[in-house]
Amino acid sequence: MAPAWFKKSQSTDWTGFIEHGVRLEGKLEAPGTFRVDCQFKGEIVSGDTFVLGEQSVISGQISGNQIIISGRFDGTIQAKGRVEIKAKAIVTGEIHTPCLIMEPGAVFDGRVHMLSATQAAKPITIPVRSMAAGA
Repeated sequence: MAPAWFKKSQSTDWTGFIEHGVRLEGKLEAPGTFRVDCQFKGEIVSGDTFVLGEQSVISGQISGNQIIISGRFDGTIQAKGRVEIKAKAIVTGEIHTPCLIMEPGAVFDGRVHMLSATQAAKPITIPVRSMAAGA
């Protein structure tokens, strides 16, 4: 049975999750939104959003678009989009991102390299239509 947090996000295409109690070492590749609440040591490559839950203890490298941290992380993060460090998170290491969001209560000890959009990812074109123009 899926956890409550998994059911709440119906608009997101979840690839999967790893629950608390699991210990992994190696390389994890996740093409869509993925959440871990486990202990992991190694490299994580995410194509979309990667969520480190409150029970997560991760050490290594993370490469992805959007990284959301609620647990513990020690290592290097390369984000094309943004990195969110939630209130109960403890992060040590190095973060490379064009956007960093830190909630009050979060702990961060390390270095942040703020990247321009061209440094973080190749530019993309998103069509936008104004309601006033289309009415």
